[in-house]
Amino acid sequence: MQNEFTSEQGLVQVQGRTQHAGVHDRGLLLIGLFKLGKAILFFLLGIGAIHMLHKDLGDEVMRLATSLKFDPESKFVTLLLDKVDLIDAHRLRQISLATFAYSALALTEGIGLLLEKVWAEYLTLILTVSFLPWELYELARRPSWFRLNLLLINLAVLGYLVWLLRRKKVAAEALN
Repeated sequence: MQNEFTSEQGLVQVQGRTQHAGVHDRGLLLIGLFKLGKAILFFLLGIGAIHMLHKDLGDEVMRLATSLKFDPESKFVTLLLDKVDLIDAHRLRQISLATFAYSALALTEGIGLLLEKVWAEYLTLILTVSFLPWELYELARRPSWFRLNLLLINLAVLGYLVWLLRRKKVAAEALN
């Protein structure tokens, strides 16, 4: 397939994909690196869940609380111990499977975005939109700065991807 070039817009049509000549999209690079960071984090969480399979989680929480200089009698440690008692080996396997699956998805998104693949932009757009109701629910249920910042980051990603995909569509139509 032959490349088409329009000098006034600086766009090139390469193998059916419209892009700026010699310029990589910094926004996609940033989002892709963010997704790769999430992939690494969730992969490590999955390994951590597997590592805890044959251990007493209550003992591990107490060891961590002691090493972090928390009072073992505090409300926080007591609450954490109550929650940890609900987790059995089957639940840990489910947690590790879910975190590995999410890690693989984030890795796919990240690599696709770094390679500036349009399918990855749409995948990220769809996944970001699909998590917004859950994030809004969690923010309304237990407001925190962390949840608010997470929502704002995802809204920024969503806005950027919508803007980018519209811009690419207009550029592709201009070339045709």
